[in-house]
Amino acid sequence: MPETAQVAVTPFPTAEWVAQQIVECCAWDRLPPRFLIHDRDSRYGATFDRRLRGLGIKQVRTPFRAPRANAISERWVKSVRTECLDRLLVFNEAHLRRGIAEYPAYFNYWRPHRSVGQCAPCEFTVHQFRPRGLNRKITAEPVLGGLHHIYRRAA
Repeated sequence: MPETAQVAVTPFPTAEWVAQQIVECCAWDRLPPRFLIHDRDSRYGATFDRRLRGLGIKQVRTPFRAPRANAISERWVKSVRTECLDRLLVFNEAHLRRGIAEYPAYFNYWRPHRSVGQCAPCEFTVHQFRPRGLNRKITAEPVLGGLHHIYRRAA
């Protein structure tokens, strides 16, 4: 599974701070995302635009006065909350960060999605295609601290 990026958090983000965060998310050892969906906040200014172009990320800005335009990102936030955070007893900030950092890999590589025929979006890059019908033992690997499990055929 790919390594997930860690992002800093602040209650008072500035345009420069946001631009630096996108650079830190896209380290040299991992591929940057192809698209970034965001609203039209002033924090996404010229510096941010330049850095995205330099990273090869295409911006998709939500339309003016369209609160439902963020539906995809809002749905993802709901998934994080209901499938991870609502079931996790958080002991400290480090524990919260570990849970949040582990969730995107689970969401993209293992969690079934109705919109893609109950497959995970990146499923085919993870699984090896093997002949079906072999009588092999199934193993369960806990993820997200045991909240969910990944099921695999034993070798």
